Amino acid sequence: MKISVVGGGYVGLVSAVCFAELGHAVSLIEIDKSKVKAINSGRPPIYEEGLKDMLLEHIGRNLSATVEYNVIDNSDAVFICVGTPSDSDGRADLSMIQSASESIGERLRKGTGYKVVVVKSTAPPGTTETLVMSKVMEHSCRGTEEIGFVMNPEFLREGLAIRDFMNPDRIVIGSVDENAGDLVETIYEDIDSPVLRTSLTGAEMIKYASNAFLATKISFSNEIGNICKKIGIDVYEVMRGVGLDHRISPHFLNAGASCR
Repeated sequence: MKISVVGGGYVGLVSAVCFAELGHAVSLIEIDKSKVKAINSGRPPIYEEGLKDMLLEHIGRNLSATVEYNVIDNSDAVFICVGTPSDSDGRADLSMIQSASESIGERLRKGTGYKVVVVKSTAPPGTTETLVMSKVMEHSCRGTEEIGFVMNPEFLREGLAIRDFMNPDRIVIGSVDENAGDLVETIYEDIDSPVLRTSLTGAEMIKYASNAFLATKISFSNEIGNICKKIGIDVYEVMRGVGLDHRISPHFLNAGASCR
């Protein structure tokens, strides 16, 4: 399948390389020309275990980077993987998602055929429907029967992103219509993982809820660590015992350096 990935940052680059590893023809769209040059030279701008070797294997074959959106013309699916950093009020800055959606819409105005726009960026529930869909449709001047929309959140750990992408706990696909969801599910067909089909907002909320729960487990472990330190107990011994409970699991229970 032919795929375009918008955003050459952490999620975008890892996704593009892994899609290429799955056998798809991938075009990575990135506005930073120096980053595009580095990627096309086989030099990833971030470090991830296995990323450089995988990039070198596919770049120039079924993977390339560009600053131009015209590669969308020949793509079946367009993944939005731009950043959504927190602003001064703690809210997600959606300006890059909006800009990407408008640029995708402008390019789709010039083309024909069914396309699926997929949001992989972490965004508040409702973003795909109220922002991405509206901007793409507004700028493309095409009908909803010609463009499908999907929310496909990422669950990647820094340092283990390639492994997590290729061996996920689950693949979440939120869609408005069945056809769009089916196309995205086909992209992942060579990955052995449970696939959960949801609504757009359901997929967005799964990502937020997962992040919140992991942060809660880490914070809880650190607080238990503070208590253990005060009364002379080995917190790692405690957490090993707690983690053996199948209802809790040992993952993300290690107290970190923040223990006071």
